[in-house]
Amino acid sequence: MTTLLWFKQDLRLHDNPLLEGLDLTQPCLPVYCLDPAQFVADEQGVRRCGAHRAQHLLAALRALDNGLRTLGSPGLLLLPQAAEQALPELCRELDVRLLRTHSEYAPDELARLRQIAGQLPDSCQLQQVQDNRLFALDDLPFGLDKLPQVFTRFRNQIERQLPELHEVRARQRMGPWPRDAMGMREAWPTLAQFGLQAPDAEPRSALPSGAGEAAGLDWLSQYLWRDQSVRHYKETRNGLLGRDFSSKLSPWLADGSLSVRHVWRELRRHEDTYGANDSTYWLGFELLWREFFRLALQQHGGAWFRLRGLSDHAPVANRDERFEQWRSGQTGNDFVDACLQELNRTGFISNRGRQIAASYLVHDLQQDWRLGAAWFEQQLIDFEVGSNWGNWAYIAGVGHDPRGGRAFNVREQAKRHDPHGAYVRTWLADR
Repeated sequence: MTTLLWFKQDLRLHDNPLLEGLDLTQPCLPVYCLDPAQFVADEQGVRRCGAHRAQHLLAALRALDNGLRTLGSPGLLLLPQAAEQALPELCRELDVRLLRTHSEYAPDELARLRQIAGQLPDSCQLQQVQDNRLFALDDLPFGLDKLPQVFTRFRNQIERQLPELHEVRARQRMGPWPRDAMGMREAWPTLAQFGLQAPDAEPRSALPSGAGEAAGLDWLSQYLWRDQSVRHYKETRNGLLGRDFSSKLSPWLADGSLSVRHVWRELRRHEDTYGANDSTYWLGFELLWREFFRLALQQHGGAWFRLRGLSDHAPVANRDERFEQWRSGQTGNDFVDACLQELNRTGFISNRGRQIAASYLVHDLQQDWRLGAAWFEQQLIDFEVGSNWGNWAYIAGVGHDPRGGRAFNVREQAKRHDPHGAYVRTWLADR
């Protein structure tokens, strides 16, 4: 029996339910579909995936390919096609009996799964396993329809009845590809193939180097164990410059090179070894925010992306030259421009920078919040649909915020977080 393993945002071998409970010594084909449509600019000139994230993704896929080879597999079949076009045909050609992939929580991805399921041959079963979230839905102290609509209530219920996190131990030997699949391997795609230019190396970037599972596990080990930077996370998490002011785990969590459950267990193990403090608690707090946004998106579906979001009123829907100035870092506000310059040159900015830049676009420039969310989606290496769009809606006052949005005084924020102007000088130095 041939099994097809469809990788998506789970580009790892450790703690991966995709590999659990299968006899992988039988013919097994690991596949990733790289849809060219996500690199095509829309009418606003915005892509679903920009050069920084695409470069990081290709490196993570290469790392997964190498990891699969260490288990005896011929590697990863990387197809530059939409999954709904490629996979049903592949299952028919190779007589695949089991198509296994992780579950989804966003509406476009859920629709794609349904479309694929409807096109599979009768002899092929589509099986979904838990995606890269902390808790299985069945282990939550409430059903999805009863999800608390305020994060604090969600966190309190979870912390009172913390579900057990099952660890997947599935690094077993893998069998060969089906014979007919060997001729399907294509040359590894390049950024140019998708109309993207490779970003220049940026020495000012705050991110640790490396993509893929081994790099993510190494950085987690350094952050929690070798440097123990986690022990001052709460005091430094609003920093703007340097590598250690926040955990920087998000790029590996976003593409699934790191298991969020593994991160949670390692954090608890660190606390058992060195003692818990406010900072170790706060890193877990942020992982719960990530979980909350994923569940809320799954509950609300397409409402998450409309102008009025989850609210009863619609904010402004402007789109004019001020958005163009904002996304290019040319607003005239030095602090905001520095944030956008860092984002555009590196694919990353701090959480504090994201909040300030978002607030300025929505509340000062009076632009449609969805334009900013889409620009972040294109630019961020660590883009995740739930966290990105959920945080933008939160700032705009149309999401899960009982206080009706967040409008920051940028001048006061700059005084507080960049009192000597070091951040602004760093990113506007070549103006």
